[in-house]
Amino acid sequence: EVQLVESGGDLVQPGGSLRLSCAASGSPYDGYAIGWFRQAPGKEREDVSCISTGDGSTWLADDVRGRFTISSDNTKNTVYLQMSMLKPEDTAVYYCALDEFWCSSGEFWGQGTLVTVSS
Repeated sequence: EVQLVESGGDLVQPGGSLRLSCAASGSPYDGYAIGWFRQAPGKEREDVSCISTGDGSTWLADDVRGRFTISSDNTKNTVYLQMSMLKPEDTAVYYCALDEFWCSSGEFWGQGTLVTVSS
């Protein structure tokens, strides 16, 4: 059974930082990618970032590039999303999802973690 568990969501002030974690277990694939997605209230889900746990390739959405960093610790099967210079518009539920090789529509999903950026 594939399990993805996100953690690290919190209330943070604008300009602050947070690190989200996505712990994966039970992947049926030797090579897989973990993507971060977010969904704000009343808005559609959007892609945020992706990392291949195979070759380490990464991708970041334009509006988070320069502020967010994605990384993985393959010894812990965990992917991190380091978020800095947070803005109120970053407020959303953040989900991680697993796909074979590279991020797509998300074959397996975590339960989400809430990030609120507010003063």
